[in-house]
Amino acid sequence: MLHDPTFWVAVAFVGFLGVLVYFKVPPLIAKQLDARADKIHAELEEAKKLREDAQSLFADYQRRQHDALQTAEDIVARAKEDAEILRKESIKELEATLMRRQELAEIKIRQAEEKAIAEVQGIAVDVAIAAATKLMQDGLKKDKADALIDQSIKSLETQLN
Repeated sequence: MLHDPTFWVAVAFVGFLGVLVYFKVPPLIAKQLDARADKIHAELEEAKKLREDAQSLFADYQRRQHDALQTAEDIVARAKEDAEILRKESIKELEATLMRRQELAEIKIRQAEEKAIAEVQGIAVDVAIAAATKLMQDGLKKDKADALIDQSIKSLETQLN
């Protein structure tokens, strides 16, 4: 049995185990393994927490993006409404301006007509006075006087044009 290598391997193995137990190596190994397991567990918990934070941030980003898009749509809709209101107001102002200009033009036309009528009446009065003066000075007979009045009226038409 002392010459059997299996025996010596068994003795060495038992001695090795005895040295390990004597120096309290298994509890040290178990302690290190437990510490490593705790560290891995803590890292897993931290990774889980980071993942939840990332999902929360992603959901917040999506919500903000949706809110920003909604705000942009609201701004565009409000801008379109404002543009339509401004267009309508511009049309009303343009129509009012055109109406004022038309009224001013009509007033100027009326004034020009009144001035022309006054001038025609003045010329007619002047011609009538001249004809009457000439008739009185010449003492014309009724036939010649009528002819002279007709001639004055014809000359009046040419003077007015």
